[in-house]
Amino acid sequence: MSRGDLTEAEWRILKDLLPIEPENRGRGRPPERNRSIINGILWRLRCGAPWRDVPPKYGSWNTIYRRFRRWSEAGVWETVAVTLAEIMADSGHYSIDSTTVRAHVSAAGGKGGIIDALLAARGAGSPVSFTAWLMPADDRSPSI
Repeated sequence: MSRGDLTEAEWRILKDLLPIEPENRGRGRPPERNRSIINGILWRLRCGAPWRDVPPKYGSWNTIYRRFRRWSEAGVWETVAVTLAEIMADSGHYSIDSTTVRAHVSAAGGKGGIIDALLAARGAGSPVSFTAWLMPADDRSPSI
């Protein structure tokens, strides 16, 4: 298993949320296993590389891409996201992360005035970052 691949615990939760690929679709090759496909999708999303650069250990890049597209069009990713959010809410694990990148004042089309004064007082253009962890009282270490 490579860094970033699904752990056994993660796979146990995720495998039931994915559509079952039929074993006998008639002619052609049998479908690839979903776990390696998911690991290939995660690798591509994490690295931002083109689909053709997905390592062959995850399967054919074209198979990984087509499965990703098919599941996207079928709404599988929305179902996975909602279900995982419900599981996290039920277990008491929450994480909120936000980053804001400020645009130039003229990008909004306004004349300035109070906005200019507030930005100048704050240091216009400085990054704003916010992270919040909600943890049970008995657990003081953040977990994802």
